[in-house]
Amino acid sequence: MASSHLIRFSVLVFVLFSASFAEIYADKAEAKEFVLTLDHSNFSDVVAKHDFIVVEFYAPWCGHCMKLAPEYEKAASILSSHDPPIVLAKIDVNEESNRGLAGQFEIRGFPTIKILRNGGKSSQDYKGPREADGIVDYLKQQNGPASAEIKSAEDASNLIKDVFIVGIFPKLSGEEFDNYIALAEKLRSDYAFGHTLDAKLLPRGETSVSGPIVRLFKPFDELFVDFKDFDVAKLEKFIEESSIPLVTVFDNDPNNHIYLSKFFSSSNDKAMLFLNYTTEAAESLKLKYREVAEQYKGEGISFLIGDSQSGEAALKYFGLKEDQVPVLLVQKSEKFKYVKFNVEPEQIAPWLKDYKNGNVPQYIKSEPIPESNDEPVKVVVADSLQDVVYKSGKNVLLEFYSPWCGHCKKLAPILEEVAVSYESDPNVVIAKFDASANDITNGEFEVRGYPTVYLRTASGKLVDYNGDRTKEDIINFIEINRDKTEQVDSEPKDTEADSKPKDSKPAKDEL
Repeated sequence: MASSHLIRFSVLVFVLFSASFAEIYADKAEAKEFVLTLDHSNFSDVVAKHDFIVVEFYAPWCGHCMKLAPEYEKAASILSSHDPPIVLAKIDVNEESNRGLAGQFEIRGFPTIKILRNGGKSSQDYKGPREADGIVDYLKQQNGPASAEIKSAEDASNLIKDVFIVGIFPKLSGEEFDNYIALAEKLRSDYAFGHTLDAKLLPRGETSVSGPIVRLFKPFDELFVDFKDFDVAKLEKFIEESSIPLVTVFDNDPNNHIYLSKFFSSSNDKAMLFLNYTTEAAESLKLKYREVAEQYKGEGISFLIGDSQSGEAALKYFGLKEDQVPVLLVQKSEKFKYVKFNVEPEQIAPWLKDYKNGNVPQYIKSEPIPESNDEPVKVVVADSLQDVVYKSGKNVLLEFYSPWCGHCKKLAPILEEVAVSYESDPNVVIAKFDASANDITNGEFEVRGYPTVYLRTASGKLVDYNGDRTKEDIINFIEINRDKTEQVDSEPKDTEADSKPKDSKPAKDEL
């Protein structure tokens, strides 16, 4: 579920970096606009004319889109002078007539930038920086060959920055070279590639090798690592594992953003240590943690460390408190967490050994079960999910929400009205679940955005709600899908539900 991890990681980024911006898209600038504006009527024709075009899918109300807008426009103006020009475009997929394109390109959050090649026949996600100079550099690299030939030390100096992969070959042909170029094409949105006939041109590593060999340069740990197996799957795994630090640092440094993204999108189990860097035990904890990371290298566990003082948002996200640090947490897939509170340096290695051996119980984040639950919309927490939903024998409409979600705030009074309508019906429960404060431990519920609403019937059938967010439509949905085996007169009061299906699907706040 790498994509889900990436989506959850974006919550942390939002918390750490969010800010308020002016309504840039609403302003009409007098200066020439270099970013093309597309809509459903001209999208296909414009894209078909270009071998390489970049399209931003945005919504006018999105704060991140507003922040990106001036940088994207500046990059477009610079790239208009590139030889050949690189075209940047945008499309408002919040507009009803453009929403079909959002579905076609699987747009799940804003802004999403896609690189379209060969007249739109192939599409890749943009994974570069969000400031103008970075956008320009990234797109120049993406518009050229997947792997750049290094013919001089100057070429190497200009190209080898951050994480960079170089294939060293005795000749630029053969199975190994072809496999390397094919992989470079596949991974070009994530990594920068080069190739050379002369290892002496490279800044680090053995200069006498003639290859074939792959050398991955990086600005951390051992600075470079070599790999000789040109099996595509093995080479891809090598690049994935070698391109992030042995221990990723969680902080608000933009330079670490790319490594955090790779950490959270990895399929590995994720070990995370949060501690107060100012305490006496901090250095001992860091040292021991790194030793353990070395020990488990290549065994399917990625390691991250963060300062609990500057990473307060991360602690809150994982349901942890300052008085529980130092805290060691392992997240396995998306549903399972294992936690050691107030961990001491000598406890790290044995606890992780117990985890690997399956001897650590799962940790479930839950708010306390409410002492009273008398409001029309019932509160469900992780510890009461079984009793209120699974064992109740009732039809339960359950909303998964987050307190910061704007769409959830708008839905709240509507759900209240629905709940009031069903107060006299003992077989229907309207409930809500704060998914930011409670773990969803049952894989039956898939929550990719807020709000997400499901009806779980008395017989256990699960139906997700995608209709309009009105009292009438929600009641109609419940009445169509609920179990009525033990009741005949259970119609809710004050309902004028229309049974006509709805085509539009309300937006969700991105996780």
